[in-house]
Amino acid sequence: VQLQASGGGLVQAGGSLRLSCAASGRTFMRYTMGWFRQAPGKEREFVAAVTWNGGNYADSVKGRFTIFRDNAKNTLYLQMNSLKPEDTAVYYCAASGIVGGRPDVSRDYDYWGQGTQVTVSS
Repeated sequence: VQLQASGGGLVQAGGSLRLSCAASGRTFMRYTMGWFRQAPGKEREFVAAVTWNGGNYADSVKGRFTIFRDNAKNTLYLQMNSLKPEDTAVYYCAASGIVGGRPDVSRDYDYWGQGTQVTVSS
């Protein structure tokens, strides 16, 4: 699976962005898909994931971000509302084919996109 993330940019605090992640391959719907982010000087952290039974979110983004997928288009999305300066990071999409994998654990993901920069100004 090859992943291509896009949609990042510069936005003011309180604004919105929608990230997209286009996936290659015909088995997209079988994968757990997730978003992670990494801010300068910090470790990569879980943001959200969508599994067969719905979405999972980090506490820091609950109520502001929504993850969803369009299996017909092989695309994963992350709708980000009410953005805060602390959301500034490079955002990565990832795919996991591991049965029983933990959606919030980066090492349980097999494939990663190249990242897209999100910058939120105060």
